[in-house]
Amino acid sequence: MSEETDFETTGIGRREVLLTAGAMLAGMAATNPAAANAQGAPRPASVARDSAPLGARLQGVQHFGVTVQNMNRAFEFYTEVLGGTEIFRDGDFQGEPIHNTLLTDQEIEARERHVNPRTIGVPDLRGGTQRLDVRFVQFDNVVIELLQYRDAGQPSGSGDSFAEARDHMSPAFPRSMHICFYVRDDVDFNKFIHDLEAESARRGMTQVRANRVITVTSEQQRRAAPMEANTNRITQGLSEGWELIYCKGPEGEQLEFVKALGPVKKRFSDALAARQQRG
Repeated sequence: MSEETDFETTGIGRREVLLTAGAMLAGMAATNPAAANAQGAPRPASVARDSAPLGARLQGVQHFGVTVQNMNRAFEFYTEVLGGTEIFRDGDFQGEPIHNTLLTDQEIEARERHVNPRTIGVPDLRGGTQRLDVRFVQFDNVVIELLQYRDAGQPSGSGDSFAEARDHMSPAFPRSMHICFYVRDDVDFNKFIHDLEAESARRGMTQVRANRVITVTSEQQRRAAPMEANTNRITQGLSEGWELIYCKGPEGEQLEFVKALGPVKKRFSDALAARQQRG
């Protein structure tokens, strides 16, 4: 009787036999890693990735977070004034896991300093006395997360924040961060800043104020400065091609608006291309 006849009479085809044999070999390799390596079996991609340098395990920056005093006001600014799109919102976060995830280091510091955690701005998410709400806003190349910590009795969105805003907002303070928005190449930068302030003021966001490149000593002088004072143009050195200005957002957060033209734009483009080529 032929081998082929045996397969047919038992109802088992060659493909099934080969698959069964392959499964047996795979099982043997799994129980004997040395044998698998001796046969030159490739390592799973996830295993190889987990052994790579830390930078190779990242996909980049996912989002920037800003803690705000008034969620609705901040959301209006980043969506209706600056044109971002809401991704989703979530909130009323409380409980031990989220509390520990966000605040363990601050609680340890409070204990070491022998102070009530609340006095250094630590909310009680663990017990639910305070809650956390978040909203994510999409721009073309980055996501901004708005966060508000509030007392449980305060309404979500329009309620007061748990902690008072910091008095010192100079960008020179260590740990200070800022969000930088990339203005399109064909936009008049001076007019953009003028229109940004005007639209924000129309909505009652009077804290949205951009700096000027000339010296002013009062808010009245700042407002009266000529429009061309809205832009700092760098025309020499490695940063040649930058146009920029610093600006406070509606929550007092530090913002920056920039254009990257000419040499500096090429520097960024070349650096990105080189990184992508390295994989």
